[in-house]
Amino acid sequence: MTARPFVRPASLAGRHFPVVIVGAGINGVGVFRDLSLQGVECLIVDKGDFAAGASSAPSRMIHGGLRYLEHGSFSLVAEATRERNLLLRNAPHLVRPLKTVVPLSNHFGGLLSSMLRFFGVSRAPSSRGLLVVALGLRLYDLLGRRQRVMPGHRIERVPPRDGALFPPRVRWTATFFDAWISHPEWLILELMADASRDQPGSMAANYCKVTGCEGRTVCLRDEITGEEVQVTADAVVNATGAWLDRSAQALDGPGARVMGTKGSHLVLDHPALRRSLDGRMAYFEASDGRVCIVYPFLDRVLVGSTDIPVDDPDEATTEPAEIDYLLGVLREVFPLLHFGQEQVVYTFVGVRPLARSEADKPGSIARDHSVVIDPPNGRRHIAMTGLVGGKWTTFRSLSEQAANEVLRQLGRPRTRSTEYLSIGGGADLPTDARAMQTFIERISVAAGVSRRRAEQLVGRYGSQAHALAFRFAGTGERPLRNAPDYTDTEIAYLCSETGVVHLADLVVRRTLLAILGKVTDALLAELAQIAAAALGWNAERRRAETLDCASELRERHRVRLSADREEAPALDASLAPTRPITTPLPT
Repeated sequence: MTARPFVRPASLAGRHFPVVIVGAGINGVGVFRDLSLQGVECLIVDKGDFAAGASSAPSRMIHGGLRYLEHGSFSLVAEATRERNLLLRNAPHLVRPLKTVVPLSNHFGGLLSSMLRFFGVSRAPSSRGLLVVALGLRLYDLLGRRQRVMPGHRIERVPPRDGALFPPRVRWTATFFDAWISHPEWLILELMADASRDQPGSMAANYCKVTGCEGRTVCLRDEITGEEVQVTADAVVNATGAWLDRSAQALDGPGARVMGTKGSHLVLDHPALRRSLDGRMAYFEASDGRVCIVYPFLDRVLVGSTDIPVDDPDEATTEPAEIDYLLGVLREVFPLLHFGQEQVVYTFVGVRPLARSEADKPGSIARDHSVVIDPPNGRRHIAMTGLVGGKWTTFRSLSEQAANEVLRQLGRPRTRSTEYLSIGGGADLPTDARAMQTFIERISVAAGVSRRRAEQLVGRYGSQAHALAFRFAGTGERPLRNAPDYTDTEIAYLCSETGVVHLADLVVRRTLLAILGKVTDALLAELAQIAAAALGWNAERRRAETLDCASELRERHRVRLSADREEAPALDASLAPTRPITTPLPT
């Protein structure tokens, strides 16, 4: 990360920013990057950590939305498939092609239902058959032809290798390509760093809540210290997703624009299923008509998702019934494999910010997005631009639309496009396998690290791995005792350079340790010790952060940890001495 926009609210007191952006999820950060690229100084704030809301909890798919075709959302699918193709080009270190297989059992199933859905008439779900899927995929390929970098679809009789994977009733498989993202939170941080590089005056503050707007003054509260500060602005952007209406009320604007539905996901440690999937995603229907996905996610398997209306996005968690439902769907689709609670190593849930609708089923609500303008009023003397709805995949185009509106308000021109702009470590990354191997070998030799270590860094940081390998190796980095794929210096870097405030920021969002189910009590204690040294925590703060993070992992993500407040002495005892990092990290 070459630039650091991260600040604490106290340093913002009395400052003026042309634009204040509320909400540091993917859409807000997209606007932050776009406007900064045009030379506009922006402040982006979030009441929690960066990317801590729905942006950190998608299905980790970058996709066009095949099922949206049934609802006639052709423009959305065309936009999303094009943005998918652009992300494969602009962020190839994090976004990769995903071969997808659809099991099919009959010729004509779902034909009438699909036709009725297209015309807005709901009908009891029925399994989609060969004809419906073939027509849908043909149209999907057609709409996604712009900037396409992947093969088109194909349909074939069930290959021998899949005969033992799907039930006997499955007669054909349809295969097409979408994409997946390994670490969405990191891409968001890279966008923020790119914004700071392009406009050094742009700043970002997490755990900083907007409490009001009067005249041109935006009131902020540091959620860590309680300190209140004020900044002035010429425009404000509300990009708070499922919290849009609440934020609008705080900014003296209208509400009732969005509704939330939660999507719960499971991460399984299931080697047999992972091998059977053979690098592919299975995209299928449950018996209730709900579309579900399962695909290899690094060395685990990711399963999703539910679609349940929620009133309070802050309270959304994965309920036991949702875990049972998803495991039951897996048993239905893969009857020869065993699925049990013991294989679930992590759960996560995101609340989709959907435009308010009267649809009777969450799955029927359009995933379209829009930009709305609330003009100045008697109390707030600046316009508020709101981002309603949206998908992870389409963040760039939605951000561009919002940025254009803000530029119009400011009377400033657009000078550059984000369309073909690489993101973070996606810049100058080799595009073919041979060149990539040469790149990895060069890092290994030049920095004096093992080839495996060079591969790890490239997988996480793309082209920035070259500079980071030298940076880390120069401090004599050592592998963590409880997670040797990471090193002590790398963890310290993440703490000091990426806006970490709480231990959970590091464990859940700056690394992949939590989502891969690799966090144990011992590892949590080890990470807390490194974070304490890097961030200047005393023993009491370190202990509190460890316990709070353990509580979040257990209660929100179903991670099996023994540590709780009654067992705090055991946590402290697990902190065997580790090497202190005495060599200062270069700035």
